[in-house]
Amino acid sequence: MTEEKSDKTEKSKETTEEAAEEKAEETVEETEQAEKAEEGGEAKAAEEKKAKKSLPKPKAAAKKKPTPRKDEKYLSRNFEIPNAHNLDVYEANGGYRALKKAMKMDGEEIIEEVKKSNLRGRGGAGFPCGIKWSFLPKESDVPKYLVINADEGEPGTFKDRYLMELDPHRHIEGCIIAAWALGIRYCYIFVRGELQFAQRRLNQAIKQAYDAGYLGKNILGQDFDFDIYVHPGAGAYICGEETGLIEGLEGKSGQPRMKPPFPAVVGVFQAPTIVNNVETISSIPFIIENGGQWFADMGIEKNGGPKLYGLSGPVNNPGVYEAPSGITIRELLERYGGGMRDGHELKAFIPGGSSCAVLKPDALDAQMGFETMREAGSSMGTACITFMDTNTCMVRVAARLAHFYHHESCGQCTPCREGSGWAAKVLDSIEAGRGRMEDLDLLLDMCDNIQGNTICALGDSIAIPVRSYLQVFPEEFEDHIKRQSCPYPAWSKRKTSADSDAA
Repeated sequence: MTEEKSDKTEKSKETTEEAAEEKAEETVEETEQAEKAEEGGEAKAAEEKKAKKSLPKPKAAAKKKPTPRKDEKYLSRNFEIPNAHNLDVYEANGGYRALKKAMKMDGEEIIEEVKKSNLRGRGGAGFPCGIKWSFLPKESDVPKYLVINADEGEPGTFKDRYLMELDPHRHIEGCIIAAWALGIRYCYIFVRGELQFAQRRLNQAIKQAYDAGYLGKNILGQDFDFDIYVHPGAGAYICGEETGLIEGLEGKSGQPRMKPPFPAVVGVFQAPTIVNNVETISSIPFIIENGGQWFADMGIEKNGGPKLYGLSGPVNNPGVYEAPSGITIRELLERYGGGMRDGHELKAFIPGGSSCAVLKPDALDAQMGFETMREAGSSMGTACITFMDTNTCMVRVAARLAHFYHHESCGQCTPCREGSGWAAKVLDSIEAGRGRMEDLDLLLDMCDNIQGNTICALGDSIAIPVRSYLQVFPEEFEDHIKRQSCPYPAWSKRKTSADSDAA
């Protein structure tokens, strides 16, 4: 995904340094959106409750300085090296070199480098990582925690598992550097329950790190103790939201908390906590090794570094690819994805997970950045793009998403619990040819009543895409109603509206 109604309280209460406050003021717009679904996986760029109820029509992004083409791999450099998940191979390829450098720096130096890097949260929210780190209290009477959001439940998103499975020591090294910089004592990596291979690889790498002295007591001879634990989730999408994740980690139902207080002050076990995404933390060793400015120069303004992009749908080369921040969607599709499969014509795409607004091909030249994708009428989210060809029924896609979010709603908030089910029923009816023209206004009214009225951004994750499908492809919804049938080929055997599990 993914980005609370306001973070001004957090800034005033948690930021003690003048520099951090000034930086946070400069990024207040991104902060307000990011805090709504911060590292939530999965809900993206939630709009303000009143001002952004109507989704803007997609438009071409403003022309910016072209992103320099850099083909060297960083995040994925070990993906094709045999046995790179083992400590000896990782060290032979420069592993833990950044940690040794970091332990010659103090925490403030490291935080400043991360701020300078323009590293944004890679879980969907896009919150500036260095700013978030600066919110953590410097002194605490209880241990401080680092929690890694490895839940990765956003439909269409599949990048973090590669980092955990193929290069787990990179992630562990990033965790240790973050702990050294912030005075953190314990780390929990909350991994989606289905990703059992990733869990095994992480546990194996953690054991190797303990044996080598990178984890445990007096790490590398310093007065620094740090422990990491892998915690499997139970497959709940809502645990991609940071406070829902914290609740699940504590053994409770994964129901998001009201904020404030924010996790940096009251997080897991009521202690100060930083929650970061897998890819975010895996980027830290490169920032320390090469410098924050180097990382920033790999991207565009306010969006630093190389990152991983997932390409799915009817493209010739689906998969995960590394490229700089700011690359255009057209280049990702044509250069990395190999274009549309079998000569099919592109009809639409979702830029960063299913909770993002859908866009038409006229937005292909938009750059992959949080601000630039917002200008294009959507959000960057997790940067895992789903492409759809002209055989795709947009009504069916909207209905399928509504069913997913209804199923994954924790049920805590009435607008999300009830509204998502109603939206699924209405969309089922339209797709089956039993819709009415007034249903289109009814769906928009439902979106208005859901969006901005829930504790977390899962409600927005249903309202934003449904609204966008209605506004970007209105003629398709109307055609279903007029024909009293769906004109597109079936994907597979599907439930009828009467058999719908939306209730």
